[in-house]
Amino acid sequence: MRESEPLQQVDRTYIRYRGRKLSYFGGCDYYRLSSHTAVLAAVEAGLRRFGLNVAASRLTSGNHRLYLELEKALAQFFGAEAALLVSGGYATNLVVAQTLAGQFSHALIDERSHGSQRDASQLLDCPVVQFKHRDLQDFARALHRCGRGTRPIVLTDGLFAHDGSVAPLRAYLKLLPRDALMMVDDAHGGGTVGRFGRGSVEFEGVSRSRVVQNVTLSKALGVYGGAVLCSRQLRARLVERSRIYSGATPIPLPLACAALQALRVLRTDRKLRRRLEQNVAYVKASLRDEGFALPDHPGPIVGLRLRPASRAASLKQSLLAAGILPPFGSYSGHAGDGWFRFALSSEHSRAQLDNLVQTLRPFAAWDATQSTAS
Repeated sequence: MRESEPLQQVDRTYIRYRGRKLSYFGGCDYYRLSSHTAVLAAVEAGLRRFGLNVAASRLTSGNHRLYLELEKALAQFFGAEAALLVSGGYATNLVVAQTLAGQFSHALIDERSHGSQRDASQLLDCPVVQFKHRDLQDFARALHRCGRGTRPIVLTDGLFAHDGSVAPLRAYLKLLPRDALMMVDDAHGGGTVGRFGRGSVEFEGVSRSRVVQNVTLSKALGVYGGAVLCSRQLRARLVERSRIYSGATPIPLPLACAALQALRVLRTDRKLRRRLEQNVAYVKASLRDEGFALPDHPGPIVGLRLRPASRAASLKQSLLAAGILPPFGSYSGHAGDGWFRFALSSEHSRAQLDNLVQTLRPFAAWDATQSTAS
């Protein structure tokens, strides 16, 4: 994997790339809260009042009251019993896995789960069994291979980054034994799907009793950090057992202020969710009208795969010619598995959306997504 070229964000939906101002459908700042005036004001106020950094672990002298306030607000927003703030979204899965190591017989993991979950599976100290992406039959086969009397843990994204699909959490739980657990990486689902934006857990309508939901603060909330949403009992164990948590410096205090403000904005400004939903529905309906067989996934993401590579190269050129940065990358870790992933936001203008649809129109016949992914 190569390091990408540096980009300069010039306003909420554009970037500067090689001297050109281009529409930006990359990243995952779905409400552009990273540049929301109230969120920026909270950062400035927090910096003046608290300084930049506690410069210590929360288990020594760095457990500021703001972290507890933010955890309470996160738990309330997502409807969870408790929340534990960690230093980054990637670390959430690692913190949970390190704490639960040795307590499960097998780890079942979706083949397209995020890399942080793959790393986390290695910390669980049990055999890892991979199943096909969102494939309930293969999941059942993988569970059967574990044998009777086993206690598995399931690792899956809640909302998958490459195409906006949601894992069938409810169906998984029906097949799992009662003492099994699911660890759901809901970095993209938290704040974007579900009636109240509580993520894939809410969207699927499942109980939290056998689910640990991990979220990031850097996508829908536009800030930085991560949080584990769980029971009070598990939170206490995470604090006690995870060296990743206990040895890390927490997020800077101004960012904790910003995250609190972002939660307030997302909770109270219903127009944000409405604009995002409208933009997503408009783009997907328009692309279907142009001949794209887009699946009915709820996430604010349009994922396209063109083959052979020459067609992908042609689309890249067309996007650049139309003033759009090509959001192309790999979402499986396999060479040649390239996707165009268009992340839609509440702040993209109708003109930007129309330009995207018109640029994609000639490539409808070459969309290989339906034959290569579920």
